[in-house]
Amino acid sequence: MSNPFRYFNSSPEVIGLVVMMYVRFPLSLRNVEDLLAERGIDVSHETVRFWWNRFGPMFAAEIRKRRVAHMRGYHQWRWHLDEVFVKVNGKLCYLWRAVDHEGEVLEAGVAARRDKVAALKLLKRIMKTYGGPRSIVTDGLRAYSAAMNEIGVAGERHEVGGRLNNRAENSHQPFRRRERAMQRFRSLKTLQKFSSVHAQVHNQFKSGAPSRHEASLQSETVCRLGRVARSRGVVRRSREGGRAACRRAAVTLTPPSSVSNQIA
Repeated sequence: MSNPFRYFNSSPEVIGLVVMMYVRFPLSLRNVEDLLAERGIDVSHETVRFWWNRFGPMFAAEIRKRRVAHMRGYHQWRWHLDEVFVKVNGKLCYLWRAVDHEGEVLEAGVAARRDKVAALKLLKRIMKTYGGPRSIVTDGLRAYSAAMNEIGVAGERHEVGGRLNNRAENSHQPFRRRERAMQRFRSLKTLQKFSSVHAQVHNQFKSGAPSRHEASLQSETVCRLGRVARSRGVVRRSREGGRAACRRAAVTLTPPSSVSNQIA
């Protein structure tokens, strides 16, 4: 596989740090620019936008690939399904979300309607990826029951209750905070793209992650912060907008041997 960073003069560690900061925390593009400037890294907010669109889905796909391969070895106990409304250009659409019994987001999908077709699409997707759970918890929406009857899920495996579905309800809160920082979305495509990437990145940074999963990506990002802070020469880059802002000077990083061995 070819190196995705081959056309960029900046270090892959810096690019990864910028993308993770923007996706994980409720920061605007200019907030990320200011935080990086405090660390001696001069990056335009348009560069942050370009890097997020270019590398965000790639990082999320890699995280998802590792987690799915690891989680397939464990039986799925309980899933929580829920939907939340999101306004896109003044029009109401719905973000469907599936969460496991530990609060980690399995899948996030966007649909224009809140009906059986959308629920069936979500169920088929997660069952194809993770297999079948012992039970599925939903709210009182009848679309879930209709979709489960079509795919042959037994009635005793379907649980309905308001407080039983708190796992799914709480999983919407990080996305809501991020939505306010972004001042909402302009298209369904952007909403689907960001919700998918945000779900995978948030799973890695989720506090209290179970030991059965891989090492949290948070420790890796802390190492990257240390490597950037110890950089000996960070050259100022151009602040030109758009793609022209991506023609930057190289960033030379010299991590200590202990940190390099830990990352390797």
